[in-house]
Amino acid sequence: MFDILMYLFENYIHSEAEVMVDHDLLTDELTRAGFHQDEIYKALTWLEKLAALQDSEAYPYLTRTVSRSIRIYTQEEMQLLDVECRGFLMFLEQVNVLDFSTREMVVDRVMELDTQHFSIDDLKWVVLMVLFNVPGKENAYSQMEDLIFDEQEGPLH
Repeated sequence: MFDILMYLFENYIHSEAEVMVDHDLLTDELTRAGFHQDEIYKALTWLEKLAALQDSEAYPYLTRTVSRSIRIYTQEEMQLLDVECRGFLMFLEQVNVLDFSTREMVVDRVMELDTQHFSIDDLKWVVLMVLFNVPGKENAYSQMEDLIFDEQEGPLH
C-alpha cells in the first residue's frame, strides 16, 4: 500500500499534475502500473481519511492547541514507530515543522498503513504527504521537502 501512496504522490501530487477524481480511472491506471486491487483500495481509502482529518467535527482532538505537551505513545504506536521515528517527530516539533495537530495527523496516518516494517524514510514521506494536505503549512512542507531530498545543508532553522 505504501508503494501506491508513493506512486500517487510522486506522479500526481508532488508533480502538480491534475489529480484524477474518478476512482475507476485511477484504479485502472494503478492496476496497469502493476499494483494489486486490494492494495489500491487501501491506499485510496488512506488518502480519503487523510483529507477527512481536516474535519474538526470528526476529529475534534486535532483542534485543541497545546503549547508544551509531551506525546505518550501507545504500545501499538511504539511497535511501528521506533525510537528513531519518535525522536524525529519530536525534532520536527521542536523546529516548528510539525505542531500538535499535524503530529497527530502523521501518527494517525502511520497507524493506518498496512505494514509491519516502517522506517524513518517512510515517516518522512508520510509527514510530507500530511503537510501537503494541510492549508497554511506551505513553509513546513518546503522544509520537509528539503529534508527528504537532502537539498538543505545543516539543521532546519
